[in-house]
Amino acid sequence: MARWQPNAPERLAVAALELFEERGYENTTVIEIAERAGLTKSTFFRHFQDKREVLFGGGTMAGLLAEGIAAAPATAEPFEAVAHALDAVGRDAFHPARREWSARRRAVIAANPELREREALKGLGLTASMTDALKRRGVPELTSCVAAELGALALKFAYERWTDTTDGDDFGDVARRALRDVRAASTLC
Repeated sequence: MARWQPNAPERLAVAALELFEERGYENTTVIEIAERAGLTKSTFFRHFQDKREVLFGGGTMAGLLAEGIAAAPATAEPFEAVAHALDAVGRDAFHPARREWSARRRAVIAANPELREREALKGLGLTASMTDALKRRGVPELTSCVAAELGALALKFAYERWTDTTDGDDFGDVARRALRDVRAASTLC
């Protein structure tokens, strides 16, 4: 693969995932990832801080969630604003072509404690992003926190359900169902 070809971040992510599956996360180096992608080590570090970040995409998801909440109609209740954000994530990040890659990514993360920890930290960041976006809409702090926590839980369940199935449902539909399930369960507590 020629070095000048476009989509270096995507190529690096694909190469990393393949190597993590073949050799394990711990046994894969940045140099091996770059070589598999047909790129250099310096190109890798132009796009990613370290090899973990290949799987976590920086702040893209947090930004999508915050933008989705901000773009919700002014009359939307907090939960509806969160649902609007989950729709945005489905539309812009979890399209059908990403399902297989996402399922493989989940398996790699599940096999490694360091990656599971990083995934948990990312989840906290997503919750904080939603909380802040809701507060900017004028939602009281406690309500913002609760809606964001439940939204993050729904996002986690939706991601798991979406990557576990091949039924063709788009992520937005799966996320809306998960949000309804989480909301219904919260009324039972």
